[in-house]
This record gives sequence, structure tokens and C-alpha cells, in this order.
Amino acid sequence: MARQSFSLTACTTQKYPLVIATQHNIPFLLNIPGNGHRIQGEIYEVDEQMLKFLDAFEGVPTMYQRTPIMVEVMEVVKDLEAGSSREVYVYSTQTYKPDWPLLPSYGSYDSIGGSRAGVLLLEKHVTDKEARD
Repeated sequence: MARQSFSLTACTTQKYPLVIATQHNIPFLLNIPGNGHRIQGEIYEVDEQMLKFLDAFEGVPTMYQRTPIMVEVMEVVKDLEAGSSREVYVYSTQTYKPDWPLLPSYGSYDSIGGSRAGVLLLEKHVTDKEARD
């Protein structure tokens, strides 16, 4: 069974453009570091099975690419202090129309208006077997 669990909220250490594009109003995080906003998101710990599912769901590598980025932790959780940094994966794209970088950019995205808003950030859960290999 695929496993995922909400871990914490974070913000990218670099700015990126997060735009809403296409006739379907799809959010795209453009892989253009240094432009746009620091992006708020949620870090989820996922296992290998869930990571494969998400890659397929997000259309990797055609629509999105799973990219490692640095984020700053926004809250105190377990042994992590607010302000500490860590590397996570994000689904961003390098394949976009030429006018997309000119679209309005946002610091977060929430499709349903819930309390947790942001971009999906992933942290792969290392199993005991993977740690031994």
C-alpha cells in the first residue's frame, strides 16, 4: 500500500514564478529560480510506491519534472526548528509557453480554499531496506 503523510509547511529559499495557465486554470511552478515569489507549500513524506504514482499523475517528465529544491521550515515540528533548511522535491516545469513567465505570479495556490495552501513538496521516506542498500 502506498504511503504518504503530511509533515510540515515550508517556503522555498529561492523565488520561483507560480502561474495559473491554460484554459483549465492549471497551476504551474516554472523552473526559473530567482523570479517570482518564495513559494509556500506543504511537505509530505512519501514512500517509493506513492512517489511513482505522483510522478505518473503529474505527467513526469513531459508536463512536470520532479526537481530537488531547498526550502525553509516555517514551523517547529519534532526535531526541526523554524527557519531551518532542507532539500525536498517539487513538481515544476521547464516546458512552458513563451508568454507564461509574463503571467501574474503567486506565492501559494489552493484550489479548494482550505486552510492548507501551497505547492506540494515531497520528501522521500527512506525504508529500512533502502537504508541498508
